[in-house]
Amino acid sequence: MNGLVMTVLGPVDPAGLGAVDAHEHLFLHSAALPGEDFGSVDAMASEAETVRAGGIDTIVELTPVGLGRSVTGLASVSRRTGVHVVAATGYHRDAHYPAGHWVYREPAEVLEEVLLADLTSGIDERDWQGPTPVPSPHRAGIIKLGASYQRASASERLRLTVGASAARRTGAPVAVHCEVGTMAPELLDLLAADGVPAGRVLLAHLDRNPDPGLHAELAARGAYLLYDTVGRIKYRPDSVLLELIERMVAAGHGDKVLLGTDVGRRSQLRAYGGGPGMAVLGETFVPRLRSSVGDDATSAILRTNAWTALTWSMVAE
Repeated sequence: MNGLVMTVLGPVDPAGLGAVDAHEHLFLHSAALPGEDFGSVDAMASEAETVRAGGIDTIVELTPVGLGRSVTGLASVSRRTGVHVVAATGYHRDAHYPAGHWVYREPAEVLEEVLLADLTSGIDERDWQGPTPVPSPHRAGIIKLGASYQRASASERLRLTVGASAARRTGAPVAVHCEVGTMAPELLDLLAADGVPAGRVLLAHLDRNPDPGLHAELAARGAYLLYDTVGRIKYRPDSVLLELIERMVAAGHGDKVLLGTDVGRRSQLRAYGGGPGMAVLGETFVPRLRSSVGDDATSAILRTNAWTALTWSMVAE
């Protein structure tokens, strides 16, 4: 796998990904989002068609273990639409798992076994219900982890360590949920202590905390800045994000910027009558970005940056 990107339909050359939306959800069921579940293959194929029509060729689907993943659904969406899909393994922050969920009671060895099976053999079609994974033909291409607002609980720290070990053993990249854009430096420190360098880490939701000085420091460490609330006006206008990207490019960190919309609620999907929908990235934001930072920087953000971030590295163990 070294030098390749793993999609649900198999490994591909990074340049074959085209333009990349680096954070979406095509199937999701979370205790933290009651009433916002979605999981229809027909609906998500329709949503993915709009993404492709907007000029995006690859979706990175960051739904981790235990939250309604459907790897067979992802494979079907990819086949029906021609959109590459990179699926995730890993574990989210505590809020997404109800009390008594198996992620709290299984030992680290089992938690890691689940991730390694997803990455090397194939994702469990049941989204893993224990005791032993039942691999599908479809492998995960990235590890998703998470922390809470301004803190990482003991259980989150355990899962971060487990995810780091799986990344170290396989060479898979890591995406980390930074709640409201917090904990990024601390999470890089925790992962580095477990053998995952910042250059293998995508820091999600940093645009929720649009602090250019902080972001420049994170990029200087080698981390990818995943700005993934494009079109989510309740957080801030897209003009603020455009200004942030301009500053990152001007500071020489344009090679560390990635984009997505992280549409993770039924009410945000066009296929279910909501909005803004996943296609807002290609349809409206990318043209504004080209006007702001130019064609070369925009192409790097959507293509070469993402290709590099998603490529599996040499295995260190």
